[in-house]
Amino acid sequence: MNNQEKFELITRNLQEVIEKEDLKDLLAKKKNPTVYWGTMTTGSPHISYYFPLLKLADFLKAGLKVKILIADLHAALDGIPWGILKKRENYYTELIKEMLKSINISLAKLEFVKGSTFQLKPKYFEDVLKMSMVASIHDTTRAASEVVKMTENPKLGNLIYPIMQALDEQYLDADIQFGGLDQRKILVFAREFLPKINYSPRIELMNPMIPGLTGEKMSSSIEGSKIDMLDDEPTISKKINKAHCAEGEPNNGLMGFLKYVIFVLKQDQKKKFTISRPDKFGGNISYETYEKLESDFTNKKLHPMDLKQAIAKELNLLLKPIQENKKLKKLHKSAYK
Repeated sequence: MNNQEKFELITRNLQEVIEKEDLKDLLAKKKNPTVYWGTMTTGSPHISYYFPLLKLADFLKAGLKVKILIADLHAALDGIPWGILKKRENYYTELIKEMLKSINISLAKLEFVKGSTFQLKPKYFEDVLKMSMVASIHDTTRAASEVVKMTENPKLGNLIYPIMQALDEQYLDADIQFGGLDQRKILVFAREFLPKINYSPRIELMNPMIPGLTGEKMSSSIEGSKIDMLDDEPTISKKINKAHCAEGEPNNGLMGFLKYVIFVLKQDQKKKFTISRPDKFGGNISYETYEKLESDFTNKKLHPMDLKQAIAKELNLLLKPIQENKKLKKLHKSAYK
């Protein structure tokens, strides 16, 4: 794979890259750059987590070293009680490993790092203090605004959060940070403020956000918007049947999940996405590309109910090993009782 092919794979389905030319230069200069993706151990993970995990697979195929940050202290700064941090960390780590296995990503080439293993060391804390003297309350409030749960009078920990996320790039020895578009302000903050304490700015990669099932952002804190990873088959089918998916209107969470998860999996496996229909409604139909399916849906050649049934079937097949994992259920009960 040449550098242009690596670049195209790394940036596949991304919403934004800061900066593309920097990424091209990095690939030309460094054989195996390091990228990290962090996940804060807060609410119970949902199906949209497959989207960033599939991007990790792209990074591995492109020859990048991949680190997954289990951001336990960030969760504390977002309001998770200290007494359950370890339980949340255990569940997230085990669940992410099982999700990766379900999409055939080898764990051998991944490195899991718990944030508190390096964020509590003296040098890191010294750098937190240094950055706190060059970043204002306005800077940190703005950076954290779309990620951290803040009130009109935010906690001091909320404002420390973006400082720590910026420093994580340095302390994880990362060339690239990968996150969702909702983290854009924090990623831009990192590029601006790391150089002010004599560290290099990193490349920032951002996924688009998949809408929730009821129209808003898919979020662990909005119950009706998501499908939890441990939801059983009847629950998943019920939630998908109730999901917002107006005929002819493709801007919804189900179509987003199709585009960024199901079709990526199908295309990488060289398989088609098949929708089963009675003969009187046109019979079964298979799609090689998301674009063709979206065109049929937009032109009302594909009914939302047929689409929903096909998605529910695919999702239940994907999640079956996770739904049946007794260890995960036990860890989940402990972390979220």
